[in-house]
Parts: sequence; C-alpha cells; structure tokens
Amino acid sequence: MDAPNNLRESTKVKSRILIVDDELSICTLLTEGLSAEGFECQAASSGSEAINILEIERFDALICDLRMPDISGLSLLEVARSEYPRMSCLIATGVDDVRVGVEAMKLGADDYLVKPFRLEAVVVAVERALHKKRLELEVASYRENLEKMVAERTKQLQAAFEAVEETYDETLQALGVAMDLRYTETGGHPRRVTHYSLEIAKAMGCLPEEMTQLKRGAYLHDIGKVAIPDVILFKQDKLTPDELVVMQTHPRKGYEIVCHIPFLKHAAAIVLTHHERFDGTGYPQGLKGEDIPLGARIVAVADAFDVMVCDQPYRKAGTFEDAVAEIRRCSGTQFDPKVVMAFHDWVQVHGDPRKQQSP
Repeated sequence: MDAPNNLRESTKVKSRILIVDDELSICTLLTEGLSAEGFECQAASSGSEAINILEIERFDALICDLRMPDISGLSLLEVARSEYPRMSCLIATGVDDVRVGVEAMKLGADDYLVKPFRLEAVVVAVERALHKKRLELEVASYRENLEKMVAERTKQLQAAFEAVEETYDETLQALGVAMDLRYTETGGHPRRVTHYSLEIAKAMGCLPEEMTQLKRGAYLHDIGKVAIPDVILFKQDKLTPDELVVMQTHPRKGYEIVCHIPFLKHAAAIVLTHHERFDGTGYPQGLKGEDIPLGARIVAVADAFDVMVCDQPYRKAGTFEDAVAEIRRCSGTQFDPKVVMAFHDWVQVHGDPRKQQSP
C-alpha cells in the first residue's frame, strides 16, 4: 500500500524515529522496515532507556509499545508530550481495542498502531503523524507571528493616538493663548480653573476619561468671552441689565465655537453649562441639580473661587478664607453640595491652592 503523494513528499528530509518496545523482534522489524522507507531509526528496549535517549538526542517521532515492564507506553507518552511537544507520538498495542487507541489519543498520541504490524500501514501512520505535527507547528508559528504583528500594530496605533492627543493639546494651547491675550488683566485664569477643577475631581474619585473631558472643558470654559465686546468685558462699573444679557451669552457663544470640533464634543457641554446653578436659577438653560453635567458643576466652583481670589476689572481680590466661606455658603443653591464638600476637603489638606499653582 503506497502512502499519499503529499505525505511522501513531506518526508523527503530524513525524519528521525525512536522505536521503544521490550520485544527485540518488534524493534528490529520496525527499524529495518522504516529505514528502508527513508527514515533514520533508533531503538530502545524500555521506557527508562527511551527517556535517557530523548534527553540527549532529537527525534521527529516516537513509536512506543503500550505495555512495557518499567514505564508504560502511556506514561512515556505523557513525558514525551510534556517535554518534547514538537515530536509526534504513536502508541503500539497488541490489543485490537478501539478504546485503548482513543484513550491514548486523549492523552496526546497522534495515532495508534495495532499488532501484528503491517509495514505499509505503519509507514502511512508515521507519515500522517509527521504531516499533522508539521501543520500544528505551522499553525503555532502563524499564531505567534500574528500575535507579534497585532502587538506591533497596537504599538503603532498607540503611538498614533498619542500623536493625535498631542495635536489636541496643541489646539487647546492655541485657544488658551488667544484667551490670555484677550484677558490680560486676569491672565492664567483658564489654567488655574483647570488645576482646581482636576483637584476637586480627584477628591470626588472621577474616572480618567471624565478627567480628560473635564480638563478640556475647564480650560475652555470662558472661550465664548472672545465674542463679548471689550466695553462690556472690561467695564469698571456694574453692568447694566442690557449689558448683563450680552455677558450671559458667552457660554452659548463658547459652545458654538467648540461644539463642531470632534474631540471637544463632551467638553463643549461643560462650556455651555458652567454658569448653571444647582437650584435651577442659572443660565443659559436653567438646568437644575444633576441635570447639569458633573464637569460643569465642578468648574462652577473652581471658576467662582478663582474669580473671588484674583483681581477683577470691577474689584480687588478677596481673601482665601472669605472665598472658601462664600463657596460653602452657596452650597445647595449656586453649587452642588457634593462638589463643595470635595473642594472643602481639598483646601483643608492643601491650604490656599494659589501657593501650589503658579499663574
């Protein structure tokens, strides 16, 4: 019986086979028969001898008898599968019982042979087992290369993501410069409000993604003031009712500036709602309580604090202590009590934040 061509071709390179059987006649039969078919064979008369040989030499396939006096074929199979996973393993048995072969294959045998042997069947089984092992190794190699390729692509995507994030930061910085140039008398306000907002958010246990959006929204919260006339924005006296209406358009104008920038979509909501009040009397939408985005509720506290402790066109800066007291007084009306509590805890630990944050 001839082996299939594709299996014959796969054994053009000599494969080394270790034959293990306590019957000398069986070892001789298989060694001579397989050598005649182009295999390089070596024999061992026991499982322990086979283990010693495997420790110093490499083989492509192992044929071992099921029943041997010192180490059984199944025990040798277990060792071979564990220590030499690249080697094909076949179990030989004199019991023509399918259950024995199934048990052997469950333990990792690539095939089983039934005594008395027909050499043609043995050759086919060996070549089939070697071909199967080569396919398994090719799949394993493909999987390993695929994992490396995925890891490399992931690394490249991460680098691209970081480059995009850097571009985002540069965009924010450019907008920040525009705001600082506009507000020379309160320079640094966006950066300070961002710092205070992030510290409050940390105290509240906000998630990293929430912190990212908060950082952007806090930094740009007053971007709409670029559209407010200087005569109103820097007026030294109290604003008239009509001027106040114009000033209160800056959240919506800011929202209109940033809402069409994809990476600022969530930050735009903070820009729009940072002047809403917890009791519902704020602007521009009159939102109340938790209908106001959390980021906006945080920015509202940070913004109010910075305004109170810094010089403004219409008044001089107040004290740190007075500002903290005013924030606490407005808890539940202007500000979210949970945000006020987090703010209070933060300043209780760190003191006046202006001492830690340079303008």
